Amino acid sequence: MPDKIDISKQSVKGFKAAAVAAGLKKGGAPDMALIVSEKEASAAGVFTTNKVKAAPVLLTRKHMKGGRARAIIANAGCANACTGDPGLADAHRTADLVGEALGIQPQRVLVASTGVIGQRLNMGKVEAAILNLKEALTPKGIPLAAEAIMTTDSFSKISSFDGPAENRSYRIAGIAKGAGMIMPNMATMLCFILSDIQIAPDALQEMLSAAAEKTFNRISVDGDTSTNDMVLMMANGMAGNTALGREDQKLFEEGLTGVMENLARMIVKDGEGATKLVDVIINNAASADDALKAARTVANSSLVKTAFYGQDPNWGRIMAALGRADIEMHESQIDIRIDDVQIVSGGLACGMDAEKRAAQIMTRDEFVLSVDLHQGNFRDHVVTSDLTHEYIDINADYRT
Repeated sequence: MPDKIDISKQSVKGFKAAAVAAGLKKGGAPDMALIVSEKEASAAGVFTTNKVKAAPVLLTRKHMKGGRARAIIANAGCANACTGDPGLADAHRTADLVGEALGIQPQRVLVASTGVIGQRLNMGKVEAAILNLKEALTPKGIPLAAEAIMTTDSFSKISSFDGPAENRSYRIAGIAKGAGMIMPNMATMLCFILSDIQIAPDALQEMLSAAAEKTFNRISVDGDTSTNDMVLMMANGMAGNTALGREDQKLFEEGLTGVMENLARMIVKDGEGATKLVDVIINNAASADDALKAARTVANSSLVKTAFYGQDPNWGRIMAALGRADIEMHESQIDIRIDDVQIVSGGLACGMDAEKRAAQIMTRDEFVLSVDLHQGNFRDHVVTSDLTHEYIDINADYRT
């Protein structure tokens, strides 16, 4: 679990948020969140590449086309996925209800859901909750929203960055949820990012997409991509800057990527049943595509992940994963390290002493597995977790 959150750093000028318990999630915990900008904001989004897309993904992609938004409404406990036309009507009705309550156009409302697939939303509970959410809106509500979107998460995930633009201070604050169904080819399960910086929608979209590629597209808990994955960002311009110069833009990009990197690593650290966070790094691949394929194949291997859990430097499993990754490689040129301990040189074992030292490193909560392919100059990485008994227990009982 991360250090205690400094709530004073989570408010963003011009934004309010709220959370309530609508009764959609088992146990009576908060399960609906509303985030509202005082003024129309530039908006950007990145969405799941899964061909099975939940109703809120379809609707929000449509609402995002204008690059403007005023509110995000999110629920946990029900994914509203695989619900056909009635589910899409429920997503539309949700946006309509928020628009009605706030006095804004429904097209400026972005809708997100997470939870069990194949079930309809209880719209009676949603309607009542939206009115309660409106009354509960507060500038200090972002941490509450972070808690309300959790499902199997064990802790809420928040990160922020403060920076200047034209000598005016701005803030980026992000919240995310995710612990399972994590290997997004775009984002994570749900992530909402807010900023008071002034930036055009096209520029915001470009930066968000680039940052997602470097962060959320480089994590895996279980190799599954959800039907509901989305990253949404709103920037309302209330920091007062008028434009982003080259240096200001560079700092903003770095800050945004840093916030998303922090959230991505929290998601892996909170992976269902996970006890380890492992950076899988591929060095000197023949191409960028090879580097990423190799990293993903190793990071998603169930045998490799169970070896992480067992604190066993079973490098044969890593070699086998590399061999089926469909990359340019030669067994006799492979080097493998756990942190700074080399366990394989030229495709051969470095001996039991090296493996014992590597096994000791693997008792830690975090470590690095690095592979040198000696095929070129390309590098990539994936952040992954181990695979434990608890992962099976959580997912076997998810609906019951």
